[in-house]
Amino acid sequence: MKQIGRELNVRYVLEGSVQRGGNRMRVNVQLVDAETANHIWAERFDKPVADLFDMQDEIVSHLANRLGQELARAEAGFAERSANPDSMDHYFLGLAYFNRGRTADLLDKARSHYDRALDLDPGNVDALVGCAWVDLLSVGLLLSEDRHERLRSAEADLGRALKLRPDAANAHCAMGALRMFSNRAVQGIAECERALAIDRNRAPAHAWIGLAKYLTGRNEETEAHVVEALRLSPRDTNATAWTFFVGAAKLASGRDEEAVAWLNRAIELNSNWPMPYFFLAAALARRGRLEEAREAARVGLELNPSFTIGRFRSQTFSDNPDYLAGWERGCEGMRVAGVPEGPAEPNEAATR
Repeated sequence: MKQIGRELNVRYVLEGSVQRGGNRMRVNVQLVDAETANHIWAERFDKPVADLFDMQDEIVSHLANRLGQELARAEAGFAERSANPDSMDHYFLGLAYFNRGRTADLLDKARSHYDRALDLDPGNVDALVGCAWVDLLSVGLLLSEDRHERLRSAEADLGRALKLRPDAANAHCAMGALRMFSNRAVQGIAECERALAIDRNRAPAHAWIGLAKYLTGRNEETEAHVVEALRLSPRDTNATAWTFFVGAAKLASGRDEEAVAWLNRAIELNSNWPMPYFFLAAALARRGRLEEAREAARVGLELNPSFTIGRFRSQTFSDNPDYLAGWERGCEGMRVAGVPEGPAEPNEAATR
């Protein structure tokens, strides 16, 4: 492997084998660090030969998503060991913080590395999109008080990214999220569909379409989109957000027990996301499980001490009446769970 790495001038090598036994086919795949010959990740696929073409599509889509995550993790580790990080090193260091969770502190640390990456290379499209995602999630998770400025900043960064690389699927997906957080969910769906036209294995685009369905009051459709995203990328670092989308939709439609299951799943995937705790507190409270609800609210407030019901109520992302009714339902549950009331804030969503 080390020799291959030197001769091809590559840092990673994907190797594998194909075995056939009777009517079944087995494919083993391993990602190897060519500098050390250490295995980073391995996966096995086992299917009937009759499903060969389906298996081929599954392997390609699964590897495309999984390799992206494993390489990002490996590159972040490589960047930490680098004496003089370059632009892409800082991008991967930012991504490492971004993937750890969605607290204000972690997002700020991610943003500092993305900004440093752009100082070194203003044309770093990945860093531009990374900055946009930090701003967008700071708005979506109510971690920032300057909502309008964050959305404006995200739109500017995504505009630059798409001018440099019009076929950047991640940038189109982020633009979709921007539209959704600006009360333009239908346009957000169109942007995510554009991302899928560029990269049909772009799992986050499916999940964000699911969120858009929630924002437009079509709660029953959210789960199918998220399930498709999880099928494409079952161990995705964004899976916490995706499962949270389903939990929010279930809570809004009054299916509280299902909401509890999905929100607990989101927390199990990554406990450093405050918002699932507040929705879980609301769902548990509505089920009469008050002790558990208060504990969920307590943990959520530890992660985001600035969260209040007043702030939550005022920071809506759609004027759809079904969505607003579900939002209010969440407020009522959070109040029972002991989330602080707090004053309402002006809704500074971008204009249509």
